[in-house]
Amino acid sequence: MADAHAKPEHDYHLVNPSPWPFLGSIGALVTAIGGVSYMQYLKGGDFSLFGFNIANPWLFFIGLLIIVYTMYAWWSDTIKEAHEGHHTHVVSLHLRYGMIMFIASEVMFFVAWFWAFFDASLFPGEAQQYARTAFTGGVWPPKGLEVLDPFHLPLYNTVILLLSGTTVTWAHHALIHGDRKGLINGLVLTVGLGMLFTMVQAYEYMHAPFGFRDSIYGATFFMATGFHGFHVIIGTIFLLVCLVRAMKGDFTPKQHFGFEAAAWYWHFVDVVWLFLFTSVYVWASSGAVIEGH
Repeated sequence: MADAHAKPEHDYHLVNPSPWPFLGSIGALVTAIGGVSYMQYLKGGDFSLFGFNIANPWLFFIGLLIIVYTMYAWWSDTIKEAHEGHHTHVVSLHLRYGMIMFIASEVMFFVAWFWAFFDASLFPGEAQQYARTAFTGGVWPPKGLEVLDPFHLPLYNTVILLLSGTTVTWAHHALIHGDRKGLINGLVLTVGLGMLFTMVQAYEYMHAPFGFRDSIYGATFFMATGFHGFHVIIGTIFLLVCLVRAMKGDFTPKQHFGFEAAAWYWHFVDVVWLFLFTSVYVWASSGAVIEGH
């Protein structure tokens, strides 16, 4: 007869089914329906579902609240499982696979924005795109459009992000070597630089000589750089949570996947910005009228 208390031969841990994937999917569905409902509400139109007019802003925010709560509760459970020793080698490996796949999916988002940008910029006078030629004048940037100076605020933000990449690497190196003070200092600097980047970009947007609706240049510019800016905000929050956990002593040199995932995400944000800076800011501004020049 087998011993009920014998150590299992497998290297994984069975846990109780989690309610958070189901609740998160409900939140995503409510947010999607609420988003359409909100847009119809702003237009002054109706949005009927099962015979009821649900054109209002509240459904969207209810769905968003469900998602935020799911994120908090699910990640809290993940941290709790780690403290209880349930993150075996196999579980940790699969967490890393999950983060890699998530970043890969984010890469594809940016592929879409870059595709839209390069399609418009490389073929501004395409014969089959009559409307595009009319808007751009057959050149890129479009005729009569002033663009931002790439070697002013964009270059400043590039230096900020590159510096933040070094500080988060310093924090990781300190963690591996058991230097808790270095870990905290590195994270404080990285979070501060992330906030500074966001403030500089907000200032740049407020003083941009073109708008989102002005041209295809403005649309592709704000979609690509704005989506990246959103990722910087998410990454800053991610690192801020890691900073709080570092102060509480949650991370050890052998167990710190939460911080590792944040560092991977931040380096991904850095690399995307380098592509944005060289293509959207520098290359696209060559031969154009620079604001203030």
